[in-house]
Amino acid sequence: MEWTDDGIVLGTRRHGEANAILEVLTQDHGRYLGLVRGGGSSRQRPMLQPGNAVRVTWRARLDEHLGHYQVEPLRLHGAAQLAASHALYGITHLAALCRLLAERDPHPELYEQLVGILELFSEPLTVAAAIVRFELQILAELGFGLDLESCAATGTMNDLGFVSPKSGRAVSRLAAEPWQDRMFRLPAFLSAEVEPSSEDIADGFALTGFFISRRVLEPRGLTFADAREGFLTAVFGRQPGAPARIAQ
Repeated sequence: MEWTDDGIVLGTRRHGEANAILEVLTQDHGRYLGLVRGGGSSRQRPMLQPGNAVRVTWRARLDEHLGHYQVEPLRLHGAAQLAASHALYGITHLAALCRLLAERDPHPELYEQLVGILELFSEPLTVAAAIVRFELQILAELGFGLDLESCAATGTMNDLGFVSPKSGRAVSRLAAEPWQDRMFRLPAFLSAEVEPSSEDIADGFALTGFFISRRVLEPRGLTFADAREGFLTAVFGRQPGAPARIAQ
């Protein structure tokens, strides 16, 4: 068995004294692991940093085997990201999100989003907005997508301003009036091509964070890794929260 694909490094772990098991989100083959001979060496470690774009050739005798990687660098983001805390936290958080996906299950749209995000870390608010969209896409790819196209109460597609924490559906401002303090704000940049404010982006993280926790992490007995909170603190100085009466 053999294939070659482009991918983004999600992480490595040592395997013996000199080798490493490399985890990559590939364009056409999904999240894939493989052994890199000499991957623990000082020569190869810089290439295998999370966030780096690589071209990998995977080989194994049988498809169900771990297999071996041959790795070629394409774009080395890793070193530059270590210079900024929000970037280091951000790529660590993105890698953790990708690990929610089943191994060897292709997710080409997520891959393309990840490639784009890695070019945006020089602009903290811009990359933060892109990560909100990535979290929304993670929900959709896992079968828990939010319906932000029309109002759950009236069916209208206009003036959508809130999201129900129960249904995950959008609600118009008029229909939401009696229950606004129990709903999430729907920032306009998630449904239209508009420039988001920092408050809009924080609202987006509160929205996606709630649904990823409730629908994906909690059923698996998981919580968000510390990297998400670190990223939010680095960008906003705080962690966006849920509506005050969300638990009622």
